[in-house]
Amino acid sequence: MPDHRRLPPPKAHWALLATLLFAVTVLLGLNTLVEGGFAADGAVSAGAAGEVPAAVRDGGPIIDPRGDEPVTSRLRPKTLALTFDDGPDPEWTPRILAALERHGVHATFFVTGAQVARHPGLAAEIAERGHELGNHTATHTDLGAAGDVRAKIELRATDLAIAGASGTGTSLVRPPYSSTTDAVDDAGWRAARRLGGEGRVVVLSELDSQDWRRAGVDAIAAAATPRTDEGAVVLMHDAGGDRSETLAALDRVIPGLQAKGWRFDTVSGAAGLSGSTAAVDGLTRFGGWLLIAAVQTGDALAAVLGWLLIAASVLAVLRTALVLVTTAIHVRRGRTDRTRPPVREPVTVIVPAYNEEAGIEATIRSILASDHHPTWVIVVDDGSTDGTADVVERLGLRRVKLIRQRNAGKPAALNTGLAAARTELVVMVDGDTVLEPGTVRTVIQPFADPSIGAVSGNAKVANRGGLLGGWQHIEYVIGFNLDRRMYDVGECMPTVPGAVGAFRRSAVLALGGVPEDTLAEDTDLTMALERDGWRVVYEQEARAWTEAPATLGQLWKQRYRWCYGTLQAVWKHRGAIVAKGAAGRLGRRGIPYLLMFQVALPVLAPFVDVAAIFGLFTGDAKTALLYWSVFLLLQIVPGIIAFRLDRESLRPLLFLPLQQFVYRQLMYLVVIQSVMTALAGARLPWHKLDRLGQSAPPRSLVDAE
Repeated sequence: MPDHRRLPPPKAHWALLATLLFAVTVLLGLNTLVEGGFAADGAVSAGAAGEVPAAVRDGGPIIDPRGDEPVTSRLRPKTLALTFDDGPDPEWTPRILAALERHGVHATFFVTGAQVARHPGLAAEIAERGHELGNHTATHTDLGAAGDVRAKIELRATDLAIAGASGTGTSLVRPPYSSTTDAVDDAGWRAARRLGGEGRVVVLSELDSQDWRRAGVDAIAAAATPRTDEGAVVLMHDAGGDRSETLAALDRVIPGLQAKGWRFDTVSGAAGLSGSTAAVDGLTRFGGWLLIAAVQTGDALAAVLGWLLIAASVLAVLRTALVLVTTAIHVRRGRTDRTRPPVREPVTVIVPAYNEEAGIEATIRSILASDHHPTWVIVVDDGSTDGTADVVERLGLRRVKLIRQRNAGKPAALNTGLAAARTELVVMVDGDTVLEPGTVRTVIQPFADPSIGAVSGNAKVANRGGLLGGWQHIEYVIGFNLDRRMYDVGECMPTVPGAVGAFRRSAVLALGGVPEDTLAEDTDLTMALERDGWRVVYEQEARAWTEAPATLGQLWKQRYRWCYGTLQAVWKHRGAIVAKGAAGRLGRRGIPYLLMFQVALPVLAPFVDVAAIFGLFTGDAKTALLYWSVFLLLQIVPGIIAFRLDRESLRPLLFLPLQQFVYRQLMYLVVIQSVMTALAGARLPWHKLDRLGQSAPPRSLVDAE
């Protein structure tokens, strides 16, 4: 007997999942901000400059805008302050540091917060070697165009990154896209005034090496060499691309000027500034560490997202190709298999019923309307608390037998029906299912082959009128039925659906009956039959109409049980992977396919949507949308084929794009919760869905036939 004691599903994981989702969103958003804002220095066009004081336009490159009147400073004669923007860069910054050390000079590095967060060790090394760190914003944002809030975030984030990496703070700021003082416009001056209000000093340049143009070593060296003996701040770069020309120019400029008596120093040292760099307190440094960790984690998540996007795409392409090839084989095989001798054996249809009062009469009458004779019906009322058994009794039909039992679950009800049946062939049908007249006859025809132990029918959604029903209709036609064709061709069918399936009674009884220790008894039984050497096939013409969940809550319960039960069954039959014959085909074909495309792909597929959404905000919207469109096309092509094979209207496929964004996310959460519940070792109760008696085929289809 199965153990009915249950551990409750873990509840805290919902809070954990929500927290993780929020954290991932924040981290990916941070990565999007960091990645999307950077653009290397280059030529800029100055705007109107009517507000810029003459003292600034005609003054030195170091501007202290903290007082009522701005103060500008120049360097001492024959003093050069080398400055490097946009780093630190893992390739070029170490080489520039080595060059500076060879020549015995110090410089100032205006770093971006994003680069410091990515390479904190390099920022620490800059400070440890006696060089100076300055603030160049977090994402190389134009402070003249940025609002107050954005500017403060950019600067303070960089302050934190520098503090976390080096343990120091700096008041020096070089606005991105800046150059000399005579190029300061009104927007730049207003930004400088804001910086002064925060106690910061603006550092511009007097000599722009223009190494960002990559005009050659001679041009860079000439632009970085003063024409007079007046001191100067030189603008160069240690990031933003190939800096080999910059490196070569340094080896030419520094020795040449040193031979002429020039002195090299940091901006603060060359200008005689005091207090521009100071140690930070422990709390500030800890905040910097947190920011660095967040940026690096966001980068890692973005990289993982990229790989998951690739994995999802590979799986989608693989599934599409595999399904299309096997579907073509299945269709051709189905046309030739019609020559086999007909099966006319008597059949018993077993209907397990628990609170199926709304639809049980329609189910029974559809079975008795079968064009296969004789067909017997056994209804096992599994302790219903409504009038299910009374409805069956009032019908008073001769070929219908009612068995009442205490509530023990669907597998127990099926086993009761198997024990009472007197025919070798049995069809198992849910209590909310309506069969077409030819279904029983069609579903037993494959038993002409003595190697076949079970046959899967074609379950179809009856209540497909609403949006939720339409989405499930798409899923049944595309996913369930195309997959079963593939499983049939591969001889590795993992599931005969509970809605409609036929079995050899002796084969099931030889296994001990329908398994009662998993929530997916249909999957468990199918796998057990194949492990016992039986073949399981799919009969597309054996149609049965079932009532799909009408609410998101009911759908959640059903799919949660399906997914969790499938995981149970896979674990239970994991030994099939190393088995031979039919069991080996299940283990090495069916189970891997099931895990890849019913567990892994539902988990990975939403990352395609996430990548498309984030792509819209990172400057690569066209590529992201193209990628998502191709992924959608991989769903549409099999969909059209599946709908045509099932003789269905293509109109529901218009809802497929919306289904990808909404319905797919729900299935993703179902898989996540099922996996976490399984890992927690919990046992789920049987989830009984509320039935509305909507299992009859849509009227439009009945009229069409």
